[in-house]
Amino acid sequence: MQPVVISCGEPAGIGPEIAVAAWQALKSEIPLLWIGDPAHLPDGTPVHAATDPADIHPFKMTVLARDFGPPAVAGQPDPAHAHGVINAIADGVALVQSGAARALCTAPIHKAALIDGADFAYPGHTEYLAALAGTDQVVMMLACDALRVVPTTIHIPLDKVPEALTASLLTDTLLVTHAALRRDFSIAKPRIAVAGLNPHAGEDGKMGHEEIEMITPVLDALRAQGMDITGPLSADTMFHAGARAQYDVAVCMYHDQALIPIKTLDFSGGVNVTLGLPFVRTSPDHGTAFDIAGQGIADATSMIAAVRMAAQMAEARHAG
Repeated sequence: MQPVVISCGEPAGIGPEIAVAAWQALKSEIPLLWIGDPAHLPDGTPVHAATDPADIHPFKMTVLARDFGPPAVAGQPDPAHAHGVINAIADGVALVQSGAARALCTAPIHKAALIDGADFAYPGHTEYLAALAGTDQVVMMLACDALRVVPTTIHIPLDKVPEALTASLLTDTLLVTHAALRRDFSIAKPRIAVAGLNPHAGEDGKMGHEEIEMITPVLDALRAQGMDITGPLSADTMFHAGARAQYDVAVCMYHDQALIPIKTLDFSGGVNVTLGLPFVRTSPDHGTAFDIAGQGIADATSMIAAVRMAAQMAEARHAG
């Protein structure tokens, strides 16, 4: 069975220790392969340095070893590691694309160090992965057992959302999400709930016109193609337990509208999933946590969930 690849992420953050914790939790369930500098792993980690991705050791953490040069100091990112971090991601993608691995799980990166050390030209993981895959239609999903959410617009100021929220963007987001639920989550007929932009979904134009002028026509057009879509809905009534039982994913209009509910429901266990790639990619839903790095207290729940979800998605693709 091909392994799930974990790219090392920022060596000075919590990535190395949560990767080891994920391996310890899942080694009897999912074969794992870590790409990075083994000197950056926590002291005492049993390491098996492999050259073949199929050479997974049953009792040691299997590593495709890379020499990053300077040692990692917890909490102090070093731009000298930037090329190593970027190459670990690219190597992981290459392994998945070649079929040598079944999915990629990426540990958190620190973009400032990548820019300083390697002139990294991408806003983050998602855009770099899309470039490596040769696609520009990717969607960010956050998922846990209780909820899946997709923000249509992501890391932009709130006052820029109405301008960025176009019919084309919303249509593409819904189509990619619908296809991914079928392919990666084995949901034959996805049920999609769509939030409005304004309070009370605009309340018939009294609190905004985006629902009438753009969102509803997009949803009507996709419903006419056979998609099961409800909305636009008032976002303040979409996330209680009874409402969540009626859909498989909530597509929201902006970042906080989507992420506040899922982080309230499951702050530690949420998983970041990139939809629309030709390979499976997940990530823990948190950052590098420099303030606690190296102390052995990092919560690996999200990393464990991300690895497990990557394996499940890969199996769904294979079965489909």
